[in-house]
This record gives sequence, structure tokens and C-alpha cells, in this order.
Amino acid sequence: MSDVDSPWLIVGLGNPGPEYAANRHNVGYMVADLLAERIGGRFKAHKARAQVVEGRLGAPGPTSRRVVIAKPMSYMNLSGGPVNALRDFYKVPVGNIVAIHDELDIDYGALRLKKGGGDNGHNGLKSITKAMGPDYHRVRFGIGRPPGRMDVAAFVLKDFSSTERKELDYFVDRAADAVETLIVDGLERAQGTYNS
Repeated sequence: MSDVDSPWLIVGLGNPGPEYAANRHNVGYMVADLLAERIGGRFKAHKARAQVVEGRLGAPGPTSRRVVIAKPMSYMNLSGGPVNALRDFYKVPVGNIVAIHDELDIDYGALRLKKGGGDNGHNGLKSITKAMGPDYHRVRFGIGRPPGRMDVAAFVLKDFSSTERKELDYFVDRAADAVETLIVDGLERAQGTYNS
């Protein structure tokens, strides 16, 4: 099966449980939820310790792509296990995997799309890279640096501020658009449009 026929695995990174739902660290889940809504699907439990929804993204016709949207139900630092199990189950080439995650080194709401590279201290990426190498796509959603001397771990596990929440829906929507452009039109087109 060529990469063109293979499904895409879109993974929103986050921590399971209501206490984490609105955390900065869970912005990957938020984007995955919106993408699932767009394809009209509902998340179902998968034996790979993940919630998944299957469908197609893109305009109906030859350019639409078969996708599996997933939210690992392990904690962030153990994301690699579920992602690798889903990759095996759906027979997805590593180049057809997209991880959506929060990124401290980018201003709030800004996006950067790339393929491969390091994990920049992100435990979710560290775990995925350890499980299957670095050659997957990343949609990095900027959350900015913590204010003052606030601990990074405390910052990512806090909810978005009320000021940030005013624009959060717009930024999540834009990130979902970026994922769609990436899988339908390719990385270069998506970078040209969304890398800010």
C-alpha cells in the first residue's frame, strides 16, 4: 500500500481526565476534538489505549484523505505506546502521522508545522520518538513561556488564562485548518500558509 492510499493518523496530545481538559498541555486534544466534529465522527475507545474516530478530511472527491483521529488515553509522557499501537493497527507509515502539541517556545496561538526534528523537551514527543523514530509531522501550537519564575510543568498544567480563552477557539480552528491543509495539500503548502 503506497503512502497515498494509506490512512493518516492524526494524534492530538494531552492528558486524559476532566481535571486536565482545559489545560494548555491539552491543546492537542482540543484540535483533535474539532477535527472529529468536522468529519462528523464520535470518539470510540480503541484497544490501543486511545480514543479514535475514523473518517475523511478534505473536500469530497479524489483529494479527500482517509484519517484516523486519535487521543491517547495514557498520560502525555507515555503517548508513544498508544501511537505506535495505532500505527501498527491501521498500517500507517510514519510519514503519515501528525502529532498536534503545545509548544512553549512559540508565542501564544502561533503555529509551526514541520516534519522530524527533536522533541524540545516535550515529554509527549519524546515518548513518540522513542517508540518509532522522529520522522513524523508535528503541528506545534504556541502557548508561550510561563510568566516570571513560574515552573514550566505548573504552567503547562494550568488552564488557559481568561484573556487567552477569548481567542482560543479561533486558534484551535486555525490549527485544525493547518492539519487539513497538511494532509490534503502537503507540508510545504501548509507551512507557507500557517507558519507564523
